[in-house]
Amino acid sequence: MRTELVFLVLASCCVSESRRRNVLLIIADDAGFETEVYNNSVVHTPHLRSLAQRSVVFRNAFTSVSSCSPSRSAILTGLPQHQNGMYGLHQGVHHFNSFDGVQSLPLLLSQANVHTGIIGKKHVGPGSVYPFDFAYTEENNSVLQVGRNITRIKLLVRKFFQTHKEEAAERRRVRGVGISSTPDVEEEERPFFLYVAFHDTHRCGHSQPQYGAFCEKFGNGETGMGRIPDWTPVYYTPEQVKVPPFIPDTPTARADLAAQYTTVSRLDQGIGLVLQELRDAGYENDTLIIYSSDNGIPFPNGRTNLYQSGTAEPMLVSSPEHRERWGNTSQAYVSLLDITPTVLDWFSLPYPSYRLPEAPSSQVLLTGRSLLPALTSEPSGWDTVYSSQSLHEVTMYYPMRSVQQGAYHLLHNLHYRMPFPIDQDLYVSPTFQDLLNRTRLQQPTHWFKSLDRYYYRERWELYDTRTDPLETENLASDPSHSGVLENLRQLLQKWQWKTGDAWVCGPDYVLEEKLEPHCRPLYNGL
Repeated sequence: MRTELVFLVLASCCVSESRRRNVLLIIADDAGFETEVYNNSVVHTPHLRSLAQRSVVFRNAFTSVSSCSPSRSAILTGLPQHQNGMYGLHQGVHHFNSFDGVQSLPLLLSQANVHTGIIGKKHVGPGSVYPFDFAYTEENNSVLQVGRNITRIKLLVRKFFQTHKEEAAERRRVRGVGISSTPDVEEEERPFFLYVAFHDTHRCGHSQPQYGAFCEKFGNGETGMGRIPDWTPVYYTPEQVKVPPFIPDTPTARADLAAQYTTVSRLDQGIGLVLQELRDAGYENDTLIIYSSDNGIPFPNGRTNLYQSGTAEPMLVSSPEHRERWGNTSQAYVSLLDITPTVLDWFSLPYPSYRLPEAPSSQVLLTGRSLLPALTSEPSGWDTVYSSQSLHEVTMYYPMRSVQQGAYHLLHNLHYRMPFPIDQDLYVSPTFQDLLNRTRLQQPTHWFKSLDRYYYRERWELYDTRTDPLETENLASDPSHSGVLENLRQLLQKWQWKTGDAWVCGPDYVLEEKLEPHCRPLYNGL
């Protein structure tokens, strides 16, 4: 079971200045395990490999939702999507937003006098819930420029550090301290939280097809593609790639993966530039660095699924104050819901006590935990994580909930009588189009399941991932696993009640919460 933070009213005081502490959060977009850190020797990722040598590498990290905006909202609030209100994508016609009363990480840090910055893909709202002092995102720039142009990202990181230092210099000037009084520099600088959100390795074949399926041609110097000065493109052949077992092994899918690999290399080079700016600014030995991604890779059985292939994430956590486990791996089960508690712990800030108007009957609680203890020793009992998904695009209503405890993974598909929906950019992708055509023409798909089985799922799915890592043998109806099934169902429902999940009673009961919250039967045959 996951431990909770002690919840206290957040005092409007500053973070202690006795020791300078900062945070650099790096989130990739739809990235997976296609790196040398996770034993993919084909993709060249020297900068992530170098960061891993200064980090604890988590082998069992998971997102709490396999969709972009909901996942980013969960990262920045510590609350699952059904609790913070970001049920689906934020942009355009989808228009989902977190509840106005949510106390997000950037909001809490701002109140505690931490200098906050975001560069790249924000994809959450409203702005009042997610305020940043320094912001260069798709809201005021091209997402290609602030999310994929690694030279532009480098210069924006440099600008953030420059403004940070200039602010401290102004504070010294106001206090009448001489510029040469260098011993006071750290005292005048407030802590910072910088969130760099790359747009690589997201697909772009649906939005900017001229740049390739993954925008792998953007900035490569070819005619009409522009030139990213700091990027040295690395190209891969379809024969080189390592096809994940949940992706069809076809020439088309291999070519698709080769394009993805090129953007992984650009992402890695961008991370190298960001880390160099951190070093040049003199903050490397004061800064907690967290690297992860928002959801699974954009292939069949990946993103938008709560199978492990859609929720498993890379995660590196590097602390200059916890060097004893640098270069080590952890088998602890951790979640992106743990990022907010970790950052608050790093800054010695409590989580406030409050209730949301949308759910006044229950106090808002963080169900994640700080990862800092795992940086000193391998934790015991960290074996359970939860996931919750309601939508991706506004038309993709397919609510799912899941719990993983050790090897066992339970999924609850509330709308199991409906076909599983497909998002737009996956639909137009070469891999999915090839899968559709092969299925329609009754040709071998070279996939581990049929498209029909992918669309139509059982209400309850239970898998033993030790013996069935692809999650193909559903044990939910196996009498020998009835005890496991019931235990996980109870765990999942308890978490749903704790996090104010409006879907806790579905699909065969209705939630009545005006008096005493409980589920009332519908007698609908489910």
